[in-house]
Amino acid sequence: MGKLTDQTVIRPAYGLAILAAVVALCVSACTEEGEPASYPPTSRSAQPSPSKTSDRAEHIEGETVTQAPKQVNDGQVLLSVASRKGNAELPLTKKIGVGRLAIQVNCQGDGTLEVSVEPVGLSFPLECVEQEVSSTYNEIILKRARSGGSVRVEAPSGVRWALTAEH
Repeated sequence: MGKLTDQTVIRPAYGLAILAAVVALCVSACTEEGEPASYPPTSRSAQPSPSKTSDRAEHIEGETVTQAPKQVNDGQVLLSVASRKGNAELPLTKKIGVGRLAIQVNCQGDGTLEVSVEPVGLSFPLECVEQEVSSTYNEIILKRARSGGSVRVEAPSGVRWALTAEH
């Protein structure tokens, strides 16, 4: 009879191990759904993508460097530049008020583009590739106005870029 008791004790432990494994699988599957929206959906069409780099989060179909990015918000455009190459320091055309300051950048060419906005301290990189246009949008909410400012872009000479700053 002692043997039956041992089997009874082992079976619940074995069952709990299976239950724990199933719960772990369910939890892992649930966390995949919480990925940021910039990732492509998990279901794919039957058509293959034209190039491997098209799945990059930085690639937005239809963006170009020959025109400045279109305004996204209803604010004022402070700076709009298209088809530039290499480094530049560009003054903002109006004072920077309280509220949202948004910067959109598109680039194409091999290298990393670095953008910084002074005096607000916003800075970010954008990895550029030869085959397609890379894009990014960054914003910061300002609590006080600034009388002026500038956008500095540092880019390899072979990288073409376009930029829009709006408030």
